[in-house]
Amino acid sequence: MPIEKNQVVLFHYSVRDEQDNVVEDSHGGEPNAYLHGYGGIIKGLEEALEGRDAGDTFSVTVTPDKAYGPRKPDAIQRVPIKHLMGAKRWKAGMVAQVQTEHGPRHVVVAKVGHKFADVDTNHPMAGRTLTFDIEVIDVRAATSEELAHGHAHGPGGHHH
Repeated sequence: MPIEKNQVVLFHYSVRDEQDNVVEDSHGGEPNAYLHGYGGIIKGLEEALEGRDAGDTFSVTVTPDKAYGPRKPDAIQRVPIKHLMGAKRWKAGMVAQVQTEHGPRHVVVAKVGHKFADVDTNHPMAGRTLTFDIEVIDVRAATSEELAHGHAHGPGGHHH
C-alpha cells in the first residue's frame, strides 16, 4: 500500500547534519508514527515519503525551507531560569524545554545569569540542511478517530 493522504506511516529514521554528524536517531525506540498529508512532520520528509511502501529504505537531504526554516537572528528571549526544564544546572549551548501558549518548545540556552537565562527560540535545527535515513516499517489506513484528530494514535503516535 503506497503512502498517500489519510494513511498512518510508521518509520525509523536517523538525521545527519552538514558535517555528517548523527543528531537524532529513532532506532532503539518506538518507530515514529504520523498521519500522512496533515503536516505532522517536516514538509521535505513528507514529500519524500509520498508513494513509498512498507519495507522501503532511502535517504533524503532536506534544505531549511522544507525543514525547520531559516535561523532568525532576533529570536533571543530572556526567561526566568525556573521555567527551563530538562536539567538542574544550565550552561550555554544546552537545549531546554519551556512551556509556551502553543505547548512545549525546545530552546537553546545562549547565556545564563543568576535568575534569568537568554534563550534562542529558533528550533535547534533551524537553518540547517539535514539528511534523513528512513526505513518505512508499516503503512495502514487511518481510523476515523485519527482522521478527526489530524494525527496518528498508538505506539509512536499521539497519546491523549
